[in-house]
Amino acid sequence: MNGHAPESPAAADPSHVPAPVTRPVTVARADVSLGSFASAVAAAGRDGELVVQPRMGFADLPRMRGGLEAVKQARARTVGTLTIDSYTRVNDNESARLALAEGTDLNGYPIVAHGPDTTRQLVSGLVGDRFAVQVRHGSADPVDIIRALLDSGLDATEGGPVSYCLPYSRKPLPEAVDAWARSCELLASRPGTHLESFGGCMLGQLCPPSLLVALSVLEGIFFKQYGLRSVSLSYAQQTHRGQDVEALLALRTLAAEHLAGLDWHVVLYTYMGVFPRTTGGALELLRDSARLAALTGTERMIVKTPAEAHRIPTIQDNVHALEEAGAAHRAARQDGGPVPPGNEFGVLDEARALVEAVMELNPDMGRALVEAFRRGVLDVPYCLHADNAQRSRSYIDGRGSLQWHATGAMPIRAVPAPGRDRLRADDLLGMLSHTQEAFDRAALTTGDGEPGRTAALSS
Repeated sequence: MNGHAPESPAAADPSHVPAPVTRPVTVARADVSLGSFASAVAAAGRDGELVVQPRMGFADLPRMRGGLEAVKQARARTVGTLTIDSYTRVNDNESARLALAEGTDLNGYPIVAHGPDTTRQLVSGLVGDRFAVQVRHGSADPVDIIRALLDSGLDATEGGPVSYCLPYSRKPLPEAVDAWARSCELLASRPGTHLESFGGCMLGQLCPPSLLVALSVLEGIFFKQYGLRSVSLSYAQQTHRGQDVEALLALRTLAAEHLAGLDWHVVLYTYMGVFPRTTGGALELLRDSARLAALTGTERMIVKTPAEAHRIPTIQDNVHALEEAGAAHRAARQDGGPVPPGNEFGVLDEARALVEAVMELNPDMGRALVEAFRRGVLDVPYCLHADNAQRSRSYIDGRGSLQWHATGAMPIRAVPAPGRDRLRADDLLGMLSHTQEAFDRAALTTGDGEPGRTAALSS
């Protein structure tokens, strides 16, 4: 592997990673009609390149257009993003329209309030020539958003009945499942649409990889049930390189088993938890995620920027992150391709047990998901939603990997933290900052840090 990862659990010792093997080539199914987004990812896969993508959304049209143009022109294989504002996410479209009328800034792109003609003009001349745009929103009831993006000529979005309900909404899970069923049917009514599950990113951090993999696969099965023919499954980088490799390969294995007949790919998210405060630490964590993508044959990656710990990233911050990630992936590819699967952490076995336990509850995946959470067969640690059992807990072990301290009614085994019947508040705080501190310490040690921003770490 290229570059120098911190000697910490956040970037595992290379002994945890098997020797590289030949990279598999992802080829879209010939019998599936692909739209602009899925086609862009498939083309990059054939070329052996990683598609890198920012989070980006502005209400101001010239600024949003400028952001998309900058992303397309970046020195990397990119796709663009329209991240939706908070009002639109909760279907308060009147407030979004009022904000536009009054010139009030919004924290994203109000796709419903702007209307399809405006959005179609916004992306005119950009989509095509290996570039596409995905709409990202965070809504537990995205029917209006999906109708707006389809009317605007766009074909890709993301989320899911669990992943956009439990972390972000008070909506009861059965209502979110119904809303997402309607949304999937609406998407599936248009040829070439693509839907990404956000299930592999639950809460961003401290969810053990087996549950992330299982949730992403289960949402993928839900999408397939409601007619989607092109999907992607997500996974958020966690705390241990070797465990993440195992998780991403497990995700590919289960996707192949359960999504037969579909066009699918995997999307990796650069670590979503507390981000390093030093520029050097943040950049190394970003590069580390790109190397992880290279090791696992991952097709697409959502980046974060060194600005994350301090402010909202600018367009240039995002472009810099895209180019850094693309360069790190290319360098890692030169050192070797994906690795064969291992089983040190048992991720595949646990994820398969969870998926099969849910599928046994009901042949309808929507009903199965609702029943699984009602019984605690699925139970997300530290998630406070009323429909989550809240009996599971996780911790970071001495290797730096995420393990189950308690599993409640889930069909997997817990290995509690030694000497701890219950985890304390200071345990949780330490785990939340684990990766940030590891990469910041490494950056300060090598002289890549900015001590003025990290005095607390060096004291």
